[in-house]
Amino acid sequence: MRIDFPWNDRAGRFSTLYALAFLLTIAPALWLVWDAATGVLGPRPVTEAIHRTGDWAVRLLLLSLLLTPLRRITGWSRWVLVRRMIGLSVFFYALAHLVLYALDQSWNIGRVASEIVLRPYLTIGFIALLGLAVLAATSTDRAIRRMGRRWGMLHRLVYLIGVLSLVHFFLQSKINATQAALMMGFFLLLMGWRLAHRLGGRLDRPAALLLVALLAAPLTAGLEALWYGLATAVPWMRVLDANLMLSITLRPAWWVLLVGLGVALVPLVQPAIRRAARVGGTGRGLPNRSGA
Repeated sequence: MRIDFPWNDRAGRFSTLYALAFLLTIAPALWLVWDAATGVLGPRPVTEAIHRTGDWAVRLLLLSLLLTPLRRITGWSRWVLVRRMIGLSVFFYALAHLVLYALDQSWNIGRVASEIVLRPYLTIGFIALLGLAVLAATSTDRAIRRMGRRWGMLHRLVYLIGVLSLVHFFLQSKINATQAALMMGFFLLLMGWRLAHRLGGRLDRPAALLLVALLAAPLTAGLEALWYGLATAVPWMRVLDANLMLSITLRPAWWVLLVGLGVALVPLVQPAIRRAARVGGTGRGLPNRSGA
C-alpha cells in the first residue's frame, strides 16, 4: 500500500515543488504554535490566534489565485500542480479561524450560532467558509471525474469567496483597515490579470501587466478611501491623500503598484536568466514556454 506524502507528486516521487508548497502552507501554523508555546501572543492569545488564522486564510487564498496567472506570465505550467494543496490549506485555516472563535466563546455553540446570524461580518465570513468547504469536498480526482465540466463551473465560486473574505476582513478590521486594503489591492491585480487574458492580452508580455498595475493601484487607493469615508469617522480625503503621497511608510496602493510593476518586469528578465543558465551549463530542465 502506497502512502501519499504531501511532498510527493502523483507518481509517488519526491517533488521539490510539492515540498516547498507544503512547507509554505504549514509554516504559519507552526509559527502560531511556537508563539503560543513561548507566550508571545500577548494578553489575549486566543484573539491573536483568531486574527492570524484569518489573515493567513486570505493570504493563501490570494496565493491560490496567483498560480494560473503565474503560469501564463512565466510559461511554466507546473505552478498549477500545487493549487489543490494550497486551496485545501485555505479551508483548514478558515476552519481553524472559526474553531478558535468558538473557543473564545467558551465553546458555547448556541452563542456562536446567534453571533453568526446577528453580526453581518460573521455571517459573511461563515458563508465564505461554507463555500470553501464545498470546494474542498469536490477537489478530489474522483469528484473531478464525476462532475466533468460542472466541476469548473462550481470552482469559479472561488472568486465570490474571495470577495466575501475581503468584505469580512474589512468589517472586522474596524478603524485600521490597512491590511484589508492591501489584500484587496492584490486581489484587484489578480482579477486584472485574468481580465486582461480574457480580453486577449498576452501576460507573457509587459504591456498588459503594466496596464493592470497602473489601473489597480489608484483603484486600491480609491476603494480604501471610500471604505474609510463610509464606515469610519476618518475623512476619506485624508486617506486618499496618504495613498497618493510617497512616504517612508508605503500605503497599500503603492505596494500594489510596486508588485504589479515587478511582475511586469518578469517577461523582460526571463530571457536573460535563461541565457545565463545555458552559459552556466544548467539549461536542462528550465521551463519551456510551449508547455504553458
